[in-house]
Amino acid sequence: MTKDKLSYKISKIIKSAIATAALPIFIIYIMVAKPDYAIMNGMAHIVLPVANAVGAVITWPIRAIGHSADWVRETANLRSENEKLRLELAQIKASKNECDIAIAENKKLEHELNIKRNSPFDAVVANIQFEDSAFYHSTFLIDKGRKNGLEKGMVVVSFENRLVGTIMDCGSEFCRVRSLSDSDTNLAVRIAGTDISGFLKGNGKNKSFIGFFNDTKFESQKGLKVISSNISGILPSGIYIGTTSDNGIVDILTPNKISRVMVLKYTNQGSYK
Repeated sequence: MTKDKLSYKISKIIKSAIATAALPIFIIYIMVAKPDYAIMNGMAHIVLPVANAVGAVITWPIRAIGHSADWVRETANLRSENEKLRLELAQIKASKNECDIAIAENKKLEHELNIKRNSPFDAVVANIQFEDSAFYHSTFLIDKGRKNGLEKGMVVVSFENRLVGTIMDCGSEFCRVRSLSDSDTNLAVRIAGTDISGFLKGNGKNKSFIGFFNDTKFESQKGLKVISSNISGILPSGIYIGTTSDNGIVDILTPNKISRVMVLKYTNQGSYK
């Protein structure tokens, strides 16, 4: 029988398989009938590598299927995420397109009506350094002062353009600000979307009340938005102050809820700087 014939190759495979199968039987026989630990230790160096190789060959299809399943799962997840990102991108592009159209229309109207945009005020950013709430008074200090162009009567707002207070007095590098909850606060305000005006009064307890409306038949109710009015010349008009709750109480923004503010260079003579 020549080595090139198929039958010879098959014979070699069969003999190898028989030898591999007989090897464990031989080891078991030695362990049970003639336990010679020297032989067992020597055989372990042969059996374990062979067993590992046989196990690797036998389990290869299973491992290949597992890797394929993981790849399919990851691919499906990536496709799902890509589809979600495509939808979000499409929505963002649509929103941007709407904004671009609105900006273009706005510019067209400004040109037709000969409207010029001017910034109504200059603003100085400041940090709140200290808050002083005692008895019926509520004030706080900011770290900007006269050398930054600030003066008594200027308006202090949050970064969301919500009214926080007005400057009482200034030093070179700091200013003292009266909070809306201070008992000396008495500001002209208006109910947003209406011509109904009134006055905002602080009580020193992180609350302010609105009353003295110009319409005697008007009754305050929950959920009304309150904005500033420039009737008295103390504030610029239209700054959001808060929303009414029960019994005319206004939900104001107190300095203990924020750390930075903007000072609008608006004077108590009723004009912007």
